[in-house]
Amino acid sequence: MKYSCVEFNDLPDEVLMIIFKNLNNLEVLYCLQGVNQRLNKLVQDSTFTSRLTFVKWCSDNFIDVLRCGVMLNRFCSQILPEIHDKIKWLDLESLSMKNILRAAVYPNLYGLGLYNIDEESARCLFTDEILSSGIFKNQITTLLITIDKNNEFYEEMILSAKNICNHILTVFTSLISLTLYESSYKKRIPLLFDDAFLPTFRSSTLLKLKIRVQCFDDCLYLLDGRFNQLHTLCVDLTHINEPDEIKNQGNLPNLKCFSLSCNFGTNHYDELIPPLLHRMPNLEQLGLYVAIFVDTFIDGNHLKKNIINRMSRLNQFKFYIRSFVYIRNQVNFPSTEDIQRTFIDFQNNNNIISYVDYFSEANQSQCHIYSYPSFMPYYGNITNNFPGGLFKYVRVVSLFDEHPFEHEFFLRIQESFPVMEQLSVANYKSQNHKQSYKSNNDNRNLCLIEYSLLGELAILNVHDDYIEQFLFNTKTYLQNNVLLHIKYESLQRVTHNF
Repeated sequence: MKYSCVEFNDLPDEVLMIIFKNLNNLEVLYCLQGVNQRLNKLVQDSTFTSRLTFVKWCSDNFIDVLRCGVMLNRFCSQILPEIHDKIKWLDLESLSMKNILRAAVYPNLYGLGLYNIDEESARCLFTDEILSSGIFKNQITTLLITIDKNNEFYEEMILSAKNICNHILTVFTSLISLTLYESSYKKRIPLLFDDAFLPTFRSSTLLKLKIRVQCFDDCLYLLDGRFNQLHTLCVDLTHINEPDEIKNQGNLPNLKCFSLSCNFGTNHYDELIPPLLHRMPNLEQLGLYVAIFVDTFIDGNHLKKNIINRMSRLNQFKFYIRSFVYIRNQVNFPSTEDIQRTFIDFQNNNNIISYVDYFSEANQSQCHIYSYPSFMPYYGNITNNFPGGLFKYVRVVSLFDEHPFEHEFFLRIQESFPVMEQLSVANYKSQNHKQSYKSNNDNRNLCLIEYSLLGELAILNVHDDYIEQFLFNTKTYLQNNVLLHIKYESLQRVTHNF
């Protein structure tokens, strides 16, 4: 059998494009731009040049892929000037963003991602006269900013974030879409609005806003008219407490898409959330992801009566609602089947999941109802009744039950939440199968559970079995450095005094 030697240059353009598309855009440009005219034409295709991302996610933070000075110099002096008119979006880290933005003129640039911004780097960038009077003011219509959480003092960190936000809309005056939402749950900084701060955080051109704020009052500030053209608002709240006074009770006719999420439970659902939604008569898309304490479970009948029937234009409703009820003297409790029947006449009923848990020791019950697949960022108080599924957007997970969690349960959790960054476990019941595992090849029959993105783990209110579950390398592999919340005495006991 004869073998032929095919060199790189002998491959047709179509094959080379298939190969290049499986590589990182920056690597393609860095290695091949300038080699010859044929390769220049291929690598300058819009596939590789329209959006350049100079950051990557590593463990629990964004890092600059151009930390090497040689790479940065080559991009700024040779590559970017060659492809400057083909670039439409840049994702930049704070250390190199100014060098890259000043390296060439970008006539078609409209999108900008600025990562790990702190007050000093923002001031340096936003006060650059050439950039501010040109690209920032006239071209950038879509902006994503992540604020660096490097200050040890929470109050100073919040103040720094406010100062940055105060400048954004005075510098980027053509913005249509603004995102102040980090990919990492740990790195997000909730903004706190009040009359003394953020006086310039307003715009008559902004149409889409995604932001994390502190409380329900701050959500109302965003809807006080400062963004009078806004049609899409996605708000993640730290908590939902009763505001000092109910304000801004007028209609919001321009809003077409609204999403509200909060991981912590609230006692003020009835007086805050439905009335806010009723102010949005033209809403077409709604996302509601909340945990609430109520007298009776939130079910399909409640959603129809208080939300769906009040919004004639609503055509998409994604939700995750976890409702808690304290058990007092009730005799008849609704079952999972009872709750599911309330969704019979819902559109796409087969895509609505519900299940009920009763905790006799805690005198409490809970009901999960959610649309599936879901865009919810949180999934809380998961028990052994968890029906499974794939949740691509959930980053924060909590587990609680009055029955043991076995090793197989944690495997299901890891498979269902592939981007989980924060996990908390509460369970004082010992594992039933632990002894059988021990007697069978010293845990070698267990499937090792790998957590690829987990950055924070809370195992405070747990039986020692669950400390072993996460800290023994025969059961669990933690890929990143993990912030561990654990009682000192428990750790000392499980590790036999370290």
